[in-house]
Amino acid sequence: MRIIGGTYRGKKLFTPSSDNIRPTSDRTREAIFNILRSRLGSNFSQFKLVDLFCGTGAFSLEAISQGFSLVCSVDIDTTLIQKNASLFPNETNKIKIIKADATRKIPTNTKFDVLFMDAPYNKGLSSKALINIIPNLSSGAICLIETHKDETIDLPLNFSVIDKRKYGTAQIIIVQFLGQLS
Repeated sequence: MRIIGGTYRGKKLFTPSSDNIRPTSDRTREAIFNILRSRLGSNFSQFKLVDLFCGTGAFSLEAISQGFSLVCSVDIDTTLIQKNASLFPNETNKIKIIKADATRKIPTNTKFDVLFMDAPYNKGLSSKALINIIPNLSSGAICLIETHKDETIDLPLNFSVIDKRKYGTAQIIIVQFLGQLS
């Protein structure tokens, strides 16, 4: 597992020794960042990203390498993200790691422009996490939800599907947060 683009392209990351963590493949991460470029432009320096169920933190650290101003990595077990974040000593002010259940409200007041979520497949966790991250999303935020290719999720009313893409056994559902419902 490595960083696929940006300042730290080629940097190797620590990989999980357990099958309990399923990192997003390099190919899928590359495709997602191409999608983000088409939606947000090539300069990510004004954007903040939250990575729910971050696992190794590969997606968060890819976002740092590609120029995001801040990433917030959330997981119940932060061992691997902490180990991988230590490989980026010049970026510590841009990486926030929160040890928390991603299906509950996360303890931060930051508003995020991009959400990436890769919950364990087929457990219904993505819908719960989406509901609880709403207070932390900027209106218009782009949300990238990785699921099993055959999995469906229930989206809250204030999210609109933009696109769906399949990569091997994974599916990326691209949605936009339309803002708080009144």
